[in-house]
Amino acid sequence: MNGQAGLRLCYQDAEIVVVDKPGGLLAVPGRGPDKLDSVASRVRALCPACIAQPAVHRLDQDTSGLMVLGLTRAAHAHLSRQFAERRVAKQYLALLEGEVPGEAGEITLRFRLDPENRPYQVYDPIQGKQGISRWRKLKQLDGLTLVAFTPLTGRTHQLRLHASHPLGLGCPIVGDRLYGTGRGGEQLLLHSTLLRFEHPATGQWLTFSSFPFFAGVGRPAGDAG
Repeated sequence: MNGQAGLRLCYQDAEIVVVDKPGGLLAVPGRGPDKLDSVASRVRALCPACIAQPAVHRLDQDTSGLMVLGLTRAAHAHLSRQFAERRVAKQYLALLEGEVPGEAGEITLRFRLDPENRPYQVYDPIQGKQGISRWRKLKQLDGLTLVAFTPLTGRTHQLRLHASHPLGLGCPIVGDRLYGTGRGGEQLLLHSTLLRFEHPATGQWLTFSSFPFFAGVGRPAGDAG
């Protein structure tokens, strides 16, 4: 579907909108006039009759890919329950710096916000909240590894920390300025590639997919590494 209101729309009806968010765009408005532009505000501009806060879930500002938004209170509540009950299927693709040993596995780490260095998350086996992700290696080439992540929980920066931490995969995501080297240009190479959920009005299960340029294992054009 062609882009409108500065968004690539994957699906739209009277109840929901599914968008393919570009990296660098906020999911919801932040504090201050310079942080008003977001997926949610652009959807409201596109659909003026929608509720004030249509976002059901969030992606980090630097993360790209699929998001679903509820345009009505009933749709928003229904989708929110699906996310809370972990009935929504989600998958991400990430290009990591380094060669990941093994082929697949599950990562369980407890982490929390570092209040002295927001929004950075730190490993804390005592006070941290548990984050669980499954991963599978897809490709490995020239010191880079393409990994598919399936998050079983939805903690802040979960996949970024699970990729970079020594108790996780030990290989940060390319372009990660918080948990990695920041190499790879401005773009974080983490993409929400699959989203499957029940339509809140019809009950039909809908599946959406989106594949980033780096799925072929590559860096942004013009990057020297």
